Amino acid sequence: MLQVAFIRENKEAVLKGLAKRNLKNAEELVEKTISADEIRRATQTELDAVLAESNKLSKDIGMLFKTGERQKAEILKQKTVQLKEKSKELTETLQNKATELQDLLYLIPNIPNEIVPGGTSEEDNVNIFEEGTIPVLHEGALPHWELAKKYDIIDFELGNKIAGAGFPVYKGKGAKLQRALINYFLDKNAAAGYDEVQVPHLVNEASGIATGQLPDKEGQMYHDAQDDLYLIPTAEVPVTNIFRDVILKESEFPICKTAYTPCFRREAGSYGAHVRGLNRLHQFDKVEIVRIEHPSKSYEALEGMVAHVKDILQELKMPYRILRLCGGDIGFTSALTYDFELFSTAQDRWLEISSVSNFENFQANRLKLRFKNSEGKSELAHTLNGSSLALPRVLAGLLENCQTPEGIKIPKVLVPYCGFDIIN
Repeated sequence: MLQVAFIRENKEAVLKGLAKRNLKNAEELVEKTISADEIRRATQTELDAVLAESNKLSKDIGMLFKTGERQKAEILKQKTVQLKEKSKELTETLQNKATELQDLLYLIPNIPNEIVPGGTSEEDNVNIFEEGTIPVLHEGALPHWELAKKYDIIDFELGNKIAGAGFPVYKGKGAKLQRALINYFLDKNAAAGYDEVQVPHLVNEASGIATGQLPDKEGQMYHDAQDDLYLIPTAEVPVTNIFRDVILKESEFPICKTAYTPCFRREAGSYGAHVRGLNRLHQFDKVEIVRIEHPSKSYEALEGMVAHVKDILQELKMPYRILRLCGGDIGFTSALTYDFELFSTAQDRWLEISSVSNFENFQANRLKLRFKNSEGKSELAHTLNGSSLALPRVLAGLLENCQTPEGIKIPKVLVPYCGFDIIN
């Protein structure tokens, strides 16, 4: 979340940034936040004065008893009773106002970087890079859901029987190809300096709040009410929360982590032809990269992450493009996001396969993730994350773009991982 001091001191810049996001109630939210903060600070000042006076009187009472001036001491004791009652009222007011302020701050999204374009939807995202040759498929080429059935490598109906729509069963060479992609992505990330971690697939509410999934995306997360735990929508949540309530040394930067996890999303309201097959699932596999950076280095790190994902797609020899997301499409917590899209020839459409984002200190403020700077003062770190990569649509694009009359040819870089070069 944004720091309340930043909002107070940069009100116009905050409103300008929120306008880029098309946030309709931005001015109301900001005014309420500033007002709540003013009351909270005034209450804190009054409480501090009451406590200081109470402490002084306690010392005076002790001295009066020592000198035998009992009557004066009793008069002062009555006053301390009044001060204690006043401090109790002020403490309650302060707690209520602090909760109100926190709830308001949770509703305010991050301020987009100045290079984020204006816009209202994905139609206004800017294509900044495109690479790869879109293959010309043979007559009778099929979309991936038909290929999955033809070669018996993914069973959507069986998954529907076991769990419901959006939970496919990978079989035979399909399962091996899925595992090959996971291992390849992890190896590429490790070679680029990302330390692999295995993390829980469920998180508590504090973890969801810390990375911004809660309360913003509560309706999209699977929740176990009995234990009050949430199935993760991305490895970003548990990996980033490794650093919750941590104070780092400046020498520890950069911190680079990678993790493979299944991901779970309710995807409420998703329907239609665009969600067929692997295009949108409730459970899917993803390999994530997370970085904790010094604020002065985070945008350099972001460019490095973008270059890393490009390298993977170049090795897979997939046609892809990179979009800079506009203010109307950028995520709640992000200051700047680049989306990677792979072209699905059989579907004749672009499929999103990765988002690489810089959150600046937005998540770090919720995480209470700080570091000691060169002057010995505590400062918020910057957090970044990216998909490297999300598997369902990568697999969908691979199946469709690599199909031939003889079968689906596996990209050379994956052959050592899966042990075969064709699905036929």
